[in-house]
Amino acid sequence: MARDPDPDDLPPSPVTGPTKPRLLRFLGPGLITGASDDDPSGIATYAQAGALFGYALSWTLVLTWPLMVAAQMISARIGRTTGHGIAGVLRQHYPAWLLQSVVLLLLAANILNLGADLGAMADATGHLLDAPRAVLVILFGAICIYLQMFLQYSRYVSVLKWLSLTLLSYFACAAVIQIDWAALARGILRPELRLDGAYLTTVVAVLGTTISPYLFFWQSAEEAEDLRADPRGVDLLDGPEQGPAELARIEGDTMIGMGFSNLVALAILVTAAATLHASGITDVQTSAQAALALEPIAGRFAALVFTMGIVGTGLLAVPVLAGSAAYAIGEARDWPIGLSRRPQEAKAFYATIAIATIVGVLLSLSPVNPISALYWSAVINGVAAVPLMIAMMLMASRRDIMGPFALRGTLKIVGWLATGVMAAAVAAMLIFTI
Repeated sequence: MARDPDPDDLPPSPVTGPTKPRLLRFLGPGLITGASDDDPSGIATYAQAGALFGYALSWTLVLTWPLMVAAQMISARIGRTTGHGIAGVLRQHYPAWLLQSVVLLLLAANILNLGADLGAMADATGHLLDAPRAVLVILFGAICIYLQMFLQYSRYVSVLKWLSLTLLSYFACAAVIQIDWAALARGILRPELRLDGAYLTTVVAVLGTTISPYLFFWQSAEEAEDLRADPRGVDLLDGPEQGPAELARIEGDTMIGMGFSNLVALAILVTAAATLHASGITDVQTSAQAALALEPIAGRFAALVFTMGIVGTGLLAVPVLAGSAAYAIGEARDWPIGLSRRPQEAKAFYATIAIATIVGVLLSLSPVNPISALYWSAVINGVAAVPLMIAMMLMASRRDIMGPFALRGTLKIVGWLATGVMAAAVAAMLIFTI
């Protein structure tokens, strides 16, 4: 019986298509996914961790990097190999109840997160402009819908890449404050595990914020989308000779994207530790509140760039949240999907994006406490992540789905380790909630 070709033994495929700057061609779904992970709700989590515990939780953002890289590489690998996102593969190979359960959990978590992010963007902007909060929430929601529905796909991706640069504002914040480098080194190199409810709950929050189901759906769907947008695009099952080059691209893109994400998160935590915690301010529950608290301590410049980062990351994250929900529902229902399609060619897909964003706007304008929304979003994300990661690991290991690109070796080990860590985090969360 003929043996399937080993991806590592295949020659690299020739580069085709128009020439682009190497970095722009190389960085794609991994960069956008990593940047969107630092959304306003994530900013609030990292700022709260730094304000409450100083530099003590810095180690979590080192620990989560290899776990994030493994999870996102596996999700990207599924999309590039099969030409379908995670929901599409679930629909084809797994029971309907599992698909429907995961998609419903994802949709609920995304809308809660989306509404909280829109509220945070409006709150942050309201400190700079004299405009009603409701008007700002609606404006930001409309901008996010427009970006996805009316921009050409290649231009839309370029916009998302440029928006990722707003995260540099947090490095600017860290550059203008006094950092206790010795305490930071201890926080990173000598992890401190405290048997304390608040401490362990914050650890769970950081894990749940960095490793979220919508990121898996988005990156796998965008790998498949890039194939649909390229007339010569072919999945790896039909073009295995492209495997070595494409897997190397996915690895580099994901490692850079997740590394950038975690460095930004560390900059936010360090900024809060060096300013808020050092000044005795430990109760910071929203990203906008963190920006306000910074001003009297670190100056108006730090507060301003912190606020700009909230708005920029929100404009990046809200379309990713709505888009990942639309991809999941669309693949689950076998609709025509894709941001490379025009709205009239994928009406249900684009309607899902618009409806999810509008519901998020309404949620942000409702009496629902934004902190509660963020909390329950984290809970649902944490719960949804475990069965999804188990399913993702199983499908990525199946040769009947992935062919010669089925998981093996170090990536498979780290992927299961990430799954185990998330399962432990959910167990801890449930214990402390009860």
